Amino acid sequence: MLERTSDLHEERSAAGKAVMPAGVAGALPFDLAAPTDVATNRKNMALLVQLRWTAVIGQIVTIAFVQFWMGIELPLLPMAVVICALIGLNLVSHAWVRYRADVNNRELLIALTLDVAALTAQLYLSGGATNPFTSLYLLQVTLGAVLLDAPSTWSLVGLVCISFAWLTGDYRPLALPQHGFADAFQLYIAGTFIGVVLDAVLLVVFVTRINRNLRDRDARLAALRQDAAEQDHIVRMGLLASGAAHELGTPLASLSVILGDWRRMPALASDPEVSADLSEMETSLQRCKTIVTGILLSAGEARGEGSAPTTVAAFLTALVEEWRTTRPSATLYFRNAFGADLPIVSDIALKQAIFNVLDNAAEVSRDWIELTAERNGDTLVLLVTDRGPGFAREMLPHVGKPYQSTKGRPGGGLGLFLVVNVVRKLGGVVTAHNRANIGAAVKLELPLSTLAIGDHLDG
Repeated sequence: MLERTSDLHEERSAAGKAVMPAGVAGALPFDLAAPTDVATNRKNMALLVQLRWTAVIGQIVTIAFVQFWMGIELPLLPMAVVICALIGLNLVSHAWVRYRADVNNRELLIALTLDVAALTAQLYLSGGATNPFTSLYLLQVTLGAVLLDAPSTWSLVGLVCISFAWLTGDYRPLALPQHGFADAFQLYIAGTFIGVVLDAVLLVVFVTRINRNLRDRDARLAALRQDAAEQDHIVRMGLLASGAAHELGTPLASLSVILGDWRRMPALASDPEVSADLSEMETSLQRCKTIVTGILLSAGEARGEGSAPTTVAAFLTALVEEWRTTRPSATLYFRNAFGADLPIVSDIALKQAIFNVLDNAAEVSRDWIELTAERNGDTLVLLVTDRGPGFAREMLPHVGKPYQSTKGRPGGGLGLFLVVNVVRKLGGVVTAHNRANIGAAVKLELPLSTLAIGDHLDG
């Protein structure tokens, strides 16, 4: 008994060491949020590069239209210098976004500041505040409000206000054709209309795409937070399970000693009925010890202790035989359609996950359960079907989430939650659906690359 207790102490210590590092999963939303924001900023910077190309083309077309069609003299050389500077900036920005790993808020602010400076320079050369295209400042402010944090946005607003105020008193006036005041006013109204249309179109196009990037970022963050919460939940469950397994070690060892003593008592050993009961109790006790040991092993890494070389057929056959032995009241049919056998590493965590799926099926369909093994390319597909009532329709979207169960008992819904997380750690996926006629089906798809020994996928 002392040896058994000592072994359980050591197993609990090893399991605790294997589980504890995963406790940092609770910090995942904060640690992983920054890379997610960086990826989104890179996409938004790429959109600013596209917008700048649009501005370059628009400026060239507008300058040519005003100079050669309307006959308004413009300072072509200085304006061409500004356009060339924008082109050079865009080429550098394009290469920078392509090869740089991260983009932060400050860099987005610098990009928008340079765009405001370029717009201010062109407006200074073409009438200042009297130019109807001053409405394009609103485009820069709107983009800043969407892309930047609050302090950066207000600094951009301040820059726009200062630039506009400066353009009201210091600019290069345009030499308009002598068509009269009415013609000049109509010309200003037409230019304002074109500026508003450009503002509206560009805002819809680019802000819509920026919002799509932000929604994608929020979705990734939500998924990361959900994953972190689930990992934290698993860590706590692993610690509780390993602690409970250790605490159960002493009473189980005591029961084993007591049953051994009873077997040696002549009065009990001579009674066939009592002897049969003792044998059944010893079998049940041995199963409890096996479960306790399995809990401690499963609390470690997915491919840690307890792994051994085997094959797909041998692993599944042994798994089915063990399950049948320990659940004699249920009827399990096994169909191996995997094809050519493949060397793999047996995995205690995967074995326990499959047991959980079979146990769930046995609760609602003891007379008929089927486990089918198939191969789909480089994927092992395990399908567990039953003839029970199936999943409730409202439960199907939540299969694999903790405490999502219709069994109405405390702690229900953890079986499939653990299955989903074990399979996900092995790179696989779990899906569930109701069968057409009766019963339900749970499918486990596992990449063979995580199970196979060496390079043995060609089969």
